[in-house]
Amino acid sequence: MVSLKLAFFISSHGFGHAARAAAVMENLKQLHPGIAFEIFTQVPAWFFEDTLGDGFAYHDYLADVGIVQRTPWDEDLPATFMAHAQRLPFPAEEINMLGEQIRHLGCQAVVCDIAPLGIAVAEQAGLPSFLIENFTWDWIFEGYLSEEPRLISIITYYRDWFARASYHIQTEPNCERCSCDLRVGPVSRAPKHSRSETRARLKIPETTPAVLITMGGIEHRYAAFAALKQHPEVTFIIPGSTSQPARDGNLILLPHRSGFYHPDLLYASDAVIGKVGYSTIAEAYHAGIPFGYATRERFRESAPLAEFIRHHMPSLHIPTPEFMNGAWTRHLDELLALPRRPPVESAPNGAAQIANFILEHLE
Repeated sequence: MVSLKLAFFISSHGFGHAARAAAVMENLKQLHPGIAFEIFTQVPAWFFEDTLGDGFAYHDYLADVGIVQRTPWDEDLPATFMAHAQRLPFPAEEINMLGEQIRHLGCQAVVCDIAPLGIAVAEQAGLPSFLIENFTWDWIFEGYLSEEPRLISIITYYRDWFARASYHIQTEPNCERCSCDLRVGPVSRAPKHSRSETRARLKIPETTPAVLITMGGIEHRYAAFAALKQHPEVTFIIPGSTSQPARDGNLILLPHRSGFYHPDLLYASDAVIGKVGYSTIAEAYHAGIPFGYATRERFRESAPLAEFIRHHMPSLHIPTPEFMNGAWTRHLDELLALPRRPPVESAPNGAAQIANFILEHLE
């Protein structure tokens, strides 16, 4: 029997916001088994099914525009401005419709990661709102003003809405510390299977080094296969690299949804290589495995995330061109030699901290 229902408005800019929100929902279910969720996003429904199983309803809705990407590394700023400008200010009929919908569904609060639309909907419905963020869009867009000065109007509008959240939660690694109601450690999903169980399914011997290569949730086929095949002693797991699971020598090629839970793949690996992104950092941090990271120089989030990696994780910086062409493999031995460094017990998963905070403020 459902005793509590929350609406989640989630940015579909990559999978990082959805991964963080799913981790919070996962912990809410553990603490309050009678809870249910109404999820508004364009991140695919299967992403939440993989974490939650059931107990949620999915609404295919553009809750947040984010940034228009040409590739995982390159932002289209004029298109980004136009995409936001066409939706702002939030149309009253849209807010009224969504507010009425979540009231009719029986929601008692709205959780936003990092969609300001959800704050507006909660306000219209007379419900409390919880903003979860390690950055907000106004802060990100400030970094692009020299290239796209028209973003100033978007910045001002979103800043006003973010300030109207009932409760403001910041997660580490955080980009800009500010006054908030709760600050927590890295938020990540927990694995569902052990390292040995996942390796057995992947047919990777326990003694064989394995490296996970990830681009996050933005569609891109990693293609530096020739360089990887020069290291047959290492197995490389590459999600999002194919439409059907395949084995090509020492390469395990997987679609985004492969039947393997992404945190399980990470915990089964001895290192992860990829683009700097929140969920990859948080999951590698809690797994304690080395991270070979490549940054997006134009994206304002990259610098504070990279600083966190350098100070708190076994890590190696990989120049972006080397990541893309496979030249980074000359550092493979160095990366795999880095020791695992699990976080100390006094640094709990931020997902549990957030779940406790939400429930305490709804009692």
